[in-house]
Amino acid sequence: MQKLEVLSRSPLFEMLSTPELEFVADLSRPRRYAVGEIVFEEGELGDSLFVIVDGEVEVLRKNDAGELKVLTGLHAPAFFGEMSLIDKEYRSATVRAKSESVLLHLSAENLALFRKQYRDGFTFLVINIARVLSSRLRDANQ
Repeated sequence: MQKLEVLSRSPLFEMLSTPELEFVADLSRPRRYAVGEIVFEEGELGDSLFVIVDGEVEVLRKNDAGELKVLTGLHAPAFFGEMSLIDKEYRSATVRAKSESVLLHLSAENLALFRKQYRDGFTFLVINIARVLSSRLRDANQ
């Protein structure tokens, strides 16, 4: 897997330079998930985000009856899990592999290292998160 290629396609890393992308690629760790495997659950404390390399995941929330309802599906090069990094709150949804999936995992610690090394790149990363969150909110309001 070429992590650099995957990261360069993700909207999370738009506007980052090649050295910045290489640094993030070195920090990221691939994780594999089987169909139906939970990446994380609603209510868990979040300390990382994921970039989809291959496959598809579904984002789910519990309804009033406690049953999981699919909110959306995501595929490469989308990312998810960023909200808990920003607001330091619990996961707002469950994410489950809809197909066999490969994800790149970036922890809060990884991103802190990136911030220390590349302040401008980190600023672009935060702007990109804000753009995607804004787009998701607009879609939810329609």
